[in-house]
Amino acid sequence: MSCTIDQQPQHQPAPQSPNTDPVLLLVVGIVVVLVLGATGYLCVVHRSLAGTIGAVGGVASALAAAFGVAFALRRR
Repeated sequence: MSCTIDQQPQHQPAPQSPNTDPVLLLVVGIVVVLVLGATGYLCVVHRSLAGTIGAVGGVASALAAAFGVAFALRRR
């Protein structure tokens, strides 16, 4: 007794690459660079406020990066 089973190839969808907007990434990168540059400049000019300015600049750059990631994930 012979059994034949027709096996049809199953097509699996190709994995899609993340669809991040390059303009958004560019804007976030520019903002982060400008914030860090301004923070560095202010730390050099106003040495007595260097600790406070550094803390604010570090938090601001982290927030800018977090917002960039959030927007990129939301657009998927």
